[in-house]
Amino acid sequence: MQFKTLAFLSILSILVLTGCDSKTENESSNKTEIKEVVVKKTNFILKTTDNLNINVKVDGDKIIFKDYPEKLVLLNFFATWCPPCKAEIPNLIELEKKHGNDLKVISVLLEEGKSNEEIIEFINKYKINYAVVNGKQNFQLSTALGEIKSIPTMFLVDKESNIFQKYVGIVPVEMMEIDIKKLLEK
Repeated sequence: MQFKTLAFLSILSILVLTGCDSKTENESSNKTEIKEVVVKKTNFILKTTDNLNINVKVDGDKIIFKDYPEKLVLLNFFATWCPPCKAEIPNLIELEKKHGNDLKVISVLLEEGKSNEEIIEFINKYKINYAVVNGKQNFQLSTALGEIKSIPTMFLVDKESNIFQKYVGIVPVEMMEIDIKKLLEK
């Protein structure tokens, strides 16, 4: 009985170690590549679903939106399959309507393989009134901001391009309103 247990544990540990070696090796080479991209890539051109460009630069703790120099920006990382992301849409629509002169909401899709047609269908279904960007640059921007690990994640950026607040997970609209009002009163 002890021999069978010992043999089983030996085989299991060999399989686990073999699997981990292979993954760790691939992951570390991928991380190296990503780190090189982060170091080199600080300027991004995000493409909206209606083919407009949004120019973004990440510079340390700043996110510079060259196209919105005098506005607050709420940068929202989301996915179409994410229930909390969908639940936030009405709040983001309302914030864009209410503070449209001072605030720009930009949603960054973190999903691979979604066509613009699929995203436009999603936009129409949820009556989204703010910019939604789709493309490979989205993932590079995510990496430059320290890799977005949880969605929804949002950054509220002030008029001087400083990150004022980072929200992870679903956030009550009242909390975002308080932060926006603080920034507008500055």
